[in-house]
Amino acid sequence: MGKKGKKESETPCKETFDPLPVEGKTPATVVLLLSSPEEDILIKACEAIHTFAEKGDENKVSLLGLGALQPLCQLITHSNKLVRRNAFMALGIMAANSDVKTALKKIDVIPSIIDKLSLEEDTVVHEFATLCLASLSVDFICKVKIFDNKGLPPLIPLLSSPDPDVQKNSLEIIFNLVQDYQSRLAVHELGGIPPLLELLKSDFLAIQHLALKTLQNITTDKDTRNTFREEQGFEKLMDILENKDFTDLHAEALQVVANCLSDSESFQLINKGGGLTRLMEFVLTPTAPEIQSNTVKCIARVAQSSENRKLLHEQDVEKVLVELLSVVNDSVKTATCHAVAAMSFHLASKDSFRELGGFPAVVQSLGSESLTLREAATQALSNLTHNNQLNTFAVYEAGGHEFLVQQLHDSCPRTVANAAATLGNMAGQEVIRCSILSYGAIQALVEPLKSTDTQVLVNTTLCLAVLACDMDARAELQSAGGLHPLVNLLRSHHKKVLYNTCLAVNVCASDEPSAVEMCKYGALEMLQEINQSVNRRSRFSELAMISLLNSNLSLKYSLTGSLASSDIITDGFYDTGKARSGQRVLTLEELSKQPVNQHRPIIAVNTASDETGDVPEERQSNSSETDISSKGGRRTPRRRKEDDKQKDEAQPESPTEKLWKMMDDIPLQNLVKEAKESILPLNDEWEQYAALARLVSRVMGGAVEIEKLHEFPWELHLSELKFEFQSNVIPIGMIGKGIYCHRALLFKCLADCIGMSCSLVRGDYNRAWNEILLFKGNPSSNEHSSQPCRLIVDLMHQPGNLLKAKTAAAVQYQTI
Repeated sequence: MGKKGKKESETPCKETFDPLPVEGKTPATVVLLLSSPEEDILIKACEAIHTFAEKGDENKVSLLGLGALQPLCQLITHSNKLVRRNAFMALGIMAANSDVKTALKKIDVIPSIIDKLSLEEDTVVHEFATLCLASLSVDFICKVKIFDNKGLPPLIPLLSSPDPDVQKNSLEIIFNLVQDYQSRLAVHELGGIPPLLELLKSDFLAIQHLALKTLQNITTDKDTRNTFREEQGFEKLMDILENKDFTDLHAEALQVVANCLSDSESFQLINKGGGLTRLMEFVLTPTAPEIQSNTVKCIARVAQSSENRKLLHEQDVEKVLVELLSVVNDSVKTATCHAVAAMSFHLASKDSFRELGGFPAVVQSLGSESLTLREAATQALSNLTHNNQLNTFAVYEAGGHEFLVQQLHDSCPRTVANAAATLGNMAGQEVIRCSILSYGAIQALVEPLKSTDTQVLVNTTLCLAVLACDMDARAELQSAGGLHPLVNLLRSHHKKVLYNTCLAVNVCASDEPSAVEMCKYGALEMLQEINQSVNRRSRFSELAMISLLNSNLSLKYSLTGSLASSDIITDGFYDTGKARSGQRVLTLEELSKQPVNQHRPIIAVNTASDETGDVPEERQSNSSETDISSKGGRRTPRRRKEDDKQKDEAQPESPTEKLWKMMDDIPLQNLVKEAKESILPLNDEWEQYAALARLVSRVMGGAVEIEKLHEFPWELHLSELKFEFQSNVIPIGMIGKGIYCHRALLFKCLADCIGMSCSLVRGDYNRAWNEILLFKGNPSSNEHSSQPCRLIVDLMHQPGNLLKAKTAAAVQYQTI
């Protein structure tokens, strides 16, 4: 009996309870039931959690805190279909919460979810599995996991699911994934284009929107566009655009259209199929401004290609755009101006816009209150007038130049840059340039010269270079304070900015006052530095420096050591000796105010009488003007113009702006008079130069033998003059004992005053000489040489002797 009882107690009972209804009133209890081994309980628990989670985010967070997430993630792989379905329903709803999504990222649940996307699974499972992935796919890490775990292959077939929720969720996941390049390619390779196109026919607007947004992303790839075109995708898009019931889809559809037309090959094929004609008809169809604007943006994008521009021109796109410029809406006009700007790169289109009368409408847009429209209009005009003289006159006739000058004050850098570029294009025509200047263009350009925007600087400096061809414009620029910011731009390391700045400096330097002021701001030193740089120098930086020096002969002689026969010495010229590269040469006024020192004296030229002895500071380097024309070859000394003289006399001298007065040089005035009276009447040109040489030698101490040169007391004489005048500046006419450098300078000065031609060259050790060009023999005789002879004038040892250049005697004169 005992043994039998023991055996019965060890045998498990095979009897079970009758079905026991379980009621869980608290979420904690239901969450505990998720660990039950009984399927019925699991089914009911999952269903209860789904219902509870649907009621709001607080419930979802509460379930998360109670630990519902982990068992649910395990139950989605349960063998029982109902358990799996209800678990997915609960998980899908909970995953919409951000806290739940964060927790799910830490659980490796994505592979399990993807595994249940097969077509054999229940549609409800598909719906909530895709809902869960849709919530997760907005996160970059989750997107990578979905892609790496081959989530796309099962998602593509689900796009054709009969259930719209499955379609939408699958589409949302795919849309999130195709933000990345590799997913875009994968969708195409997996045959995603046909089902996406099919979804455009959906009865649900949200699905249509998502399908278009997805197509917009994947059609950025050329191979995808080819497939899209082969599947009649463009035609289906045009069907949407032409359907007034689908206006909500037009914006996205146009984005896809723009992608399709972006490469020339697709564009040509679509054009052959009549697609471009349909697009042109659509753009003129009255519709919402946003849609019309997006359509024109599509055309502008297509017009970025030269081949596409040609096809668009053949479709008379210019006519369409001109019509759109009359639309009231600013956004449409802005997009149209951008399209005009793009099409303007096609030469024939430039002429078409003019012939169709499109310029007045674009010019009118310059007066708009819309910043973006004004910017677009200036860009269109800039492109239209580039290298097109007829178009510049069209803008001028429409009054565009007045509006453009106003745009130089605009707050938008792009507008300022475009306006400056357009004005620069137009200013090449003199009549237009004068009109532009009359509206205050020079004053308006001063502020943009201080801009930090590179394109503003590039266009402003170029515009200034064209406008400054006018003499009054240069004077206005100086008075407006524009030279200082212009010179500052020589510090730029941007190639185009520096190039155009040098061009503008070159033009402005043709006026002596402007050249002197730019030198005060350090232009010469900057240009020297630029021209020594292999990377920064250009032909215009070299020309700018030459122009500055040509308008400032004192600096030119000091820095280069030579003056050409065309360089006419006038009042205010001074010789400081040879200057070092990069060293600033002080003005004559600055030098005259220095205390007497032990350095070599400054030799100044002043032939002015008492009435005109005052020399303004900006004219100290080379104060008198000259009427020398390099083209005409005439050599007539310039005199101060009567109107300038009257102007100066009309302006009273204020105590704060008292003009500095050069020391009178009566001996030099007398020498000029003597030279005119005694030398000009001579008929023989050789004799004229010889006589002038003897005159110079006589007043400078006479001939000095080479052997006795060291006994010639010129240095003592100059020191005595410095002491006598208590100045470092000595008028050249006051020098009674002068060496080579003084005599050569006086010879050049007198020759220039009476209209004779000679150059001045500085040598070493106080050497300097004059070179002249003379023909041998009598011009009327057969012995007359057809080639001039270059001669050096002896002013020191055998005054009046003309030494043939490069001969031993000439070399001896230059070097000993």
